[in-house]
Amino acid sequence: MKANGNPMVVERYSGLDRMIHIIHAAAMLTLIITGLKIYFGWDFMSFHTARALHMFAVPFLLVVNWFLIPVSIVLAAKGGILPRFMHFWDHYIFGPKDAARMAGIIGNFFGKGKYPAFSIYDEASGHYKTKLHPLMKILIVIEGLAIVVIAITGIVLYSLNWSFLGLPIASWILSIGGLFAPAFGLSSLEFLRIIHLLMTYWFVFELVVHVGILEFDPHVWKYYKAIFWSGKEDLTDTHYAEVVKTKNH
Repeated sequence: MKANGNPMVVERYSGLDRMIHIIHAAAMLTLIITGLKIYFGWDFMSFHTARALHMFAVPFLLVVNWFLIPVSIVLAAKGGILPRFMHFWDHYIFGPKDAARMAGIIGNFFGKGKYPAFSIYDEASGHYKTKLHPLMKILIVIEGLAIVVIAITGIVLYSLNWSFLGLPIASWILSIGGLFAPAFGLSSLEFLRIIHLLMTYWFVFELVVHVGILEFDPHVWKYYKAIFWSGKEDLTDTHYAEVVKTKNH
C-alpha cells in the first residue's frame, strides 16, 4: 500500500499491527519480570504486587495472541480462503526460500556474499511477499507453542481448584502432569512449576535474539520506527529490503 503519495514509501504495519505489537511487548515484559520476581523472591516489589501485575498482564497476552493476531492476519489479505492462507504461509511459515535466505545469512557471517533481503515487497500487487527475518519465522512458531504451554501450566499455579463451566480444568492438568513428574522424582505441581519457568526462560532467550541480535544493527532501526510509530517503510533504503514485480498477486 502506497503512503504519502510517494511510490517508494509503503505501509508496512497497520494501526492494528502496531497496537498488537506494543501490547504484546508490554504484556510479555511484565510477565517475565513479575514471574521471575515471584519465583526467585527478589525484593524490588512485594509478592502481592508482583502477582497482581502478573495476573493483570495475562489476559492482554492471551487476547493479543489468540484473537487480535489471527484477526490482523485475516484482514491483511483480500479475497477468499486461498489468498488469505497463502498470505499466512508466506509471511509466517519457514519455507524453502527462507532456508535459502538463512543459508545466505550464515554465509555472510563468515564473510561470503551479501546479507540477503528478508523484507520483500511486490510492486505489482502492492503488498509484501514476506516481512520477517527467516529466523523469526521459526521463533514465532515456537513462541506460539510456548504460550499455550505456559498458559496451561499457569492455571495450576494460579489455583489448584480452577474450573471453567463446571469442568475441573486444574485437576485435569495436574493429572496429566502426574504422568510425567515421577520420572523426574517430582510431584505434579513441582513438575508443572518447572515447565512454567522453562517457558519463561524461552521468552527471555527469544527476546535477546529478537532485539539484541537480529535487530542490533543501525540499518534495522527503521523497522523499530515502523512498528512502534509510523507504520511505513521507505523502500529506497535497500538494506534488508527488496522490491520485486510479479504478474500474479
